Amino acid sequence: TEIYAEEIFKKTWNWLHERKCDHLIPTQQLEHYAMAVARWIQCEEAVSKYGFLSKKPTGTVTSSPFVNMGKEYMRQANTAWYAIYQVVKENCMTEITGYTPQDDAMERLLRARENHKF
Repeated sequence: TEIYAEEIFKKTWNWLHERKCDHLIPTQQLEHYAMAVARWIQCEEAVSKYGFLSKKPTGTVTSSPFVNMGKEYMRQANTAWYAIYQVVKENCMTEITGYTPQDDAMERLLRARENHKF
């Protein structure tokens, strides 16, 4: 499984740099966002590959742990993104239109599902 955190970090930093806001976001905050998105993608890939259900050692069926982990990473990624976007919105001198790194994350999630069609 690929880990996309470095690529997500770079694309987000470049997006911030283009808007002259890269100096306003701490590196740790960007790293947290990138890791949360990368882990969310990994969880979605696992759900797509293995399904929504899993078996307990007792033989009973339960929801896949990747579903709940994915929800948590999605929450973390969205919270981190909203904080980053708010700083940009408040400090950017030009109108913020078009592509955002969050759009790229959503596209990756959709591609992860497409790659594991049964």
